[in-house]
Amino acid sequence: MSTIRLTMAQALVKYLAAQRIECEGREMALFEGVFGIFGHGNVAGLGEALYHVRDELPTYRAHNEQTMAHAAIAFAKAQGRRRLMAATSSVGPGATNMVTAAGLAHANRLPVLLLPGDTFATRDPDPVLQQVEHFGDPTITVNDCFRPVSRYFDRITRPEQLLTSLPQAIATLLDPEHCGPATLALPQDVQTFAYDYPESFFAPRLHRIRRPQPDLGELETAIAALARADRPLIIAGGGVHYAGACERLGEFARAHSVPVAETQAGKGALPDTHPCSVGGIGVTGSEAANQLAEQADVILAVGTRLQDFTTGSRALFERDGLTLVALNAGRFDSQKHYALPLIGDAFDGLVALDHGLADWRSSDAWREQACRLKHDWDEVVARVTADDGRALPTDAQVIGAVNRQTGENDTVVCAAGGLPGELHKVWRCAGPGSYHVEYGYSCMGYEIAGGLGVKMAHPEREVFVMVGDGSYLMHNSELATSVMLGRKLVVVVLDNRGYGCINRLQQGTGGAGFNNLLDDCLTVEEGAPKTDFAAHARALGCEAEQVHGVQALEEALVRARQADTTYVIALDTDPLPSTDEGGAWWDVAVPEASSREQVKAAYAGYREAKRRQHR
Repeated sequence: MSTIRLTMAQALVKYLAAQRIECEGREMALFEGVFGIFGHGNVAGLGEALYHVRDELPTYRAHNEQTMAHAAIAFAKAQGRRRLMAATSSVGPGATNMVTAAGLAHANRLPVLLLPGDTFATRDPDPVLQQVEHFGDPTITVNDCFRPVSRYFDRITRPEQLLTSLPQAIATLLDPEHCGPATLALPQDVQTFAYDYPESFFAPRLHRIRRPQPDLGELETAIAALARADRPLIIAGGGVHYAGACERLGEFARAHSVPVAETQAGKGALPDTHPCSVGGIGVTGSEAANQLAEQADVILAVGTRLQDFTTGSRALFERDGLTLVALNAGRFDSQKHYALPLIGDAFDGLVALDHGLADWRSSDAWREQACRLKHDWDEVVARVTADDGRALPTDAQVIGAVNRQTGENDTVVCAAGGLPGELHKVWRCAGPGSYHVEYGYSCMGYEIAGGLGVKMAHPEREVFVMVGDGSYLMHNSELATSVMLGRKLVVVVLDNRGYGCINRLQQGTGGAGFNNLLDDCLTVEEGAPKTDFAAHARALGCEAEQVHGVQALEEALVRARQADTTYVIALDTDPLPSTDEGGAWWDVAVPEASSREQVKAAYAGYREAKRRQHR
């Protein structure tokens, strides 16, 4: 057997560089590259190894470990979970900074390879700089925090362990059911240990995403349930995108006249103009989709994990007499809400259902109702997104301005706060790839880094990042990275001077405005300072401007599109209003006892709403 002597770190990067993936009939590198922030825990081992493969496996320097991992995750999401990135940090704070990103990837079923440095396996210099000592178990390090937020975790304590662990990590990253973050903790001394690896280990390997086929018995049950339906509804989740099934879904819906509602992850599966599209569903859904969900007799959930925002906290469409069919690549998600499981690939599952249903279609009355409700909702969207000239526009009005300035090949990116809910309600999608919102983990600070990842995945697209002042102030440093890498973003900062979404939720549950808007916080006598977001962005190398009102925003967006580098537009917005139309109940617990009359009233309403919750 021919061998090659390499350090563990050299072997790791050589293996990653050799991995290939088949994408739409083309063979491509599986890994776009590695985001890295070096410290003593990874610079001498992994850093030196990455230097030697920098042409075939580029290393990208970022400014924050959490947000560089967010960018890597966004890249994979934008690539439909087919191409990936890795992220490496030093031991200690660098590693724990990535734990939040691991949680985001885990919740959203998105792949990222995390390579945190670790303490010495030999323990010779213990306690090493940045080591957190566990008095009762010296085998524990801060990297054990990755265990509950990783789909695959290993600590490489011997260089030869890569031979078995690396293939398992890659298999997890590409598995349609178990896809999520894989973490390999790398003790800094073991990174430098050499071993005689088989040369065959580094032979190029072509991967193909597995497509699990539906069980025939489950398929027959699902077909029978749908064939009996008079008022069917499809809920499209992120799995439709990841299976490459968006066009197939549109054909299925049209052939059988089934309205399609979309989750946050599923939005954009159909263009908004598709005759079967009825908008978002659930807590932030359209009136059209939610009314249809309340009346449907059979719901086909495709590639969705049916979280509370989709189901209205189990109060929207779970009722006696409703049949729920869950087409999902994962057993875990297909069993939720007492559904009839149909475990399989979304594309092939829809093909099989289409074949089995033959010429079955929903009733004429149901089709007409869906069309009427969608028409009415389109009028609501047009009204709430229109510019009425107010000095402090609403989130919906700002969204409308951005939406009007985007084209078919543009992508909007967002994550936490009130903006995702408004986007889910009123953004008119051009189709797959036009809508990228992280709402499984709803992580503040994802937005700008996520935009960078999307731009790296699709440099031909104009990427519009919408971010509130709260998220911007949490994580903005990857603006400098976007400028440094020449990955232009258009960033719209909506400044409502605080956490407007949570302020509304706080008051909606009977609480007083407290510690959310800056005016309601402990501050110096003259109040919290007004942040000059445009000046801050210019300091990071961006072009930037402050505008006032929707018309000025639309004019600025034209200038931003013409710019050659990242362009930031800041404007003040009203923190109080949100779109009242649409939506569904969300289970946010209200105090059972309080001295505030508003809380008592909110609790009475909460108890009443809980009666509609199916348990």
